[in-house]
Amino acid sequence: MTKGCVILKKRPELLSPAGNFEKLKAAVLYGADAVYLAGNAFGMRAAADNFTNEEIVAAAAYAHERGVKVYVTVNTMPRTDEYEALKEYLEFLATSGVDAVIVSDLGVLSLVKRVAPDMEIHVSTQASSVSTYDVLAWRDLGAKRVVLARELTMKEVAKICADIPDDTDIECFIHGAMCVSYSGRCLLSNFYTGRDSNRGACAQPCRWNYRTLEVYEEKRPDQPLSLYEDKDGTFIMSSRDMCMIEHVPELIESGITSFKIEGRMKSAYYTAVVTNAYRMAIDAYLADPENYKYNPEWLDELCSVSHRDYATGYWFDSPSDSAQVCENMGYIREKAYIATAVSYDAESGFATFIQRNKVSRGEKVELISPGKIGRGFVAEEILDENGEDIESAPHPAMLFKVRVPFEVKEGDILRGAN
Repeated sequence: MTKGCVILKKRPELLSPAGNFEKLKAAVLYGADAVYLAGNAFGMRAAADNFTNEEIVAAAAYAHERGVKVYVTVNTMPRTDEYEALKEYLEFLATSGVDAVIVSDLGVLSLVKRVAPDMEIHVSTQASSVSTYDVLAWRDLGAKRVVLARELTMKEVAKICADIPDDTDIECFIHGAMCVSYSGRCLLSNFYTGRDSNRGACAQPCRWNYRTLEVYEEKRPDQPLSLYEDKDGTFIMSSRDMCMIEHVPELIESGITSFKIEGRMKSAYYTAVVTNAYRMAIDAYLADPENYKYNPEWLDELCSVSHRDYATGYWFDSPSDSAQVCENMGYIREKAYIATAVSYDAESGFATFIQRNKVSRGEKVELISPGKIGRGFVAEEILDENGEDIESAPHPAMLFKVRVPFEVKEGDILRGAN
């Protein structure tokens, strides 16, 4: 496929986070080509729900039945006394049906090659790869894919993609949380709380409030750095979230193999909506590169999920650019995730949902379906699971019915409207 003089080596993969089985199903339904997840050890998101060994086997089977790949993170830096348990875990993964493991440590890579020689190896962003030479070195060691550090520009990424062999994949983060430290290599959490960021237990001290009006290096007292501070504190270490939805053509033309969405700690609603938005943008470009038209409603969808202020990360800006720093505290809250559809009766127009948050008669809501932006309507009729009129659906996990003016499929999401 070409656009101008650009030749696309392959269709880019959309890679979504799966913090648990519910989130995996949301990613698959809403258009992910692959998902990444972790077991109960050796992954960099220890606080996520994660997967038991039995769930990993089930996840691989579920995804493969739907043409989706599964990658397992094994990207902590294990200590010597952990390697026996790691060996047993890798032996299990070799028989689990997963498609690849994501590693960042040379010792782990070496062990994978020894105990799971047929397993595809991806090198994590934790390895901080920033050059063609780095990627080629990992390739020589047996890696199929390298996840580049977030600190690279679009020009630098495109150069790496152009200079490496076609048998080597490049993966890049295109959406989600950023870290003030270099590709997540942080010591602050361990210093303050004893929780090691590099072993999956980050306490996120970069998101805390720090109260000072200026800071300076002791040998440069005449060069103070002013810090913006409001009533909540200052956020000089709290990075904005990355959002590249407006730059999908440049990402595709750069030659990246896999577009990675951050967020294993986020909700299933987040996974569904973000995956859906990028799926629509990628497919629109691939269908007709010459006449591609960006749809601003895709960004509206991404603004409906919990997020910090958006920026484009380091793709176009310097790490020192003030546009990278949050100007307010915490998250911009998502629209309410009300329910997920479990069935639909086309004759009556009623869809049955399982409740996540309360909805009341007369409330404005939106329906999200794979490949579509949210479609609004008023929930004028609500029934309980026996078909009796009710004023609201107030109880978690209760089944209820709503008359919907659109066709509804299993897995569609009902959310609140502004």
